[in-house]
Amino acid sequence: MPQLLYRWLSWSLFLFLTGCATIPEKPLSVYSSRQRQYIYELEYWSFEGRLAVSGPKDSWSANVAWDHSPLEEKMKLTGPLGQGAIIIQLKGDKVLIDRGQGDVFSSDEPEKFISHELGAFVPLKSLRYWAVGVPELGKDFQEIGEGFSQDGWLVEYKQMQPIEGSGVMPQKISVTNGQVKLKLYVDGWKLIDVKPK
Repeated sequence: MPQLLYRWLSWSLFLFLTGCATIPEKPLSVYSSRQRQYIYELEYWSFEGRLAVSGPKDSWSANVAWDHSPLEEKMKLTGPLGQGAIIIQLKGDKVLIDRGQGDVFSSDEPEKFISHELGAFVPLKSLRYWAVGVPELGKDFQEIGEGFSQDGWLVEYKQMQPIEGSGVMPQKISVTNGQVKLKLYVDGWKLIDVKPK
């Protein structure tokens, strides 16, 4: 009798462990380009997070706070403990970079100027779309796995986060083009008057 009980317990344990092993771990949310057209209608959004950029000659990381409105993009980059704050404002085809204490520079070539200032090419105009999880309007793109390729860049959404009443938004983003790699981690989103259709 004890031997029969032992076999039954062993078989039950085997079935339990096998069953557990075959249940896939379901992520909180995954990227999907479907039903994201409403994102293009977002007029106001902001997020706080962390940005890391590595290029052929240099690499750096910073805390980032990004505010978007129909008239401008405003990014604040700060180092550890709030040191070395830089504010980047993009208005149309003009960019302003404020390093504080009246140290302000401007240019009519935003991406070229920012690339020079930051030490690596950052596709700021495209990043405005990629950050919210959609391809840039007016440019061809190809869906690939958990993201898409566009204009020579591979944009991957490693993790999405649910936003109450507004679907899901990116949390972990990787943007690469073979020479430059950007990693963006979003701690929290603020969306104003947005509901997915």
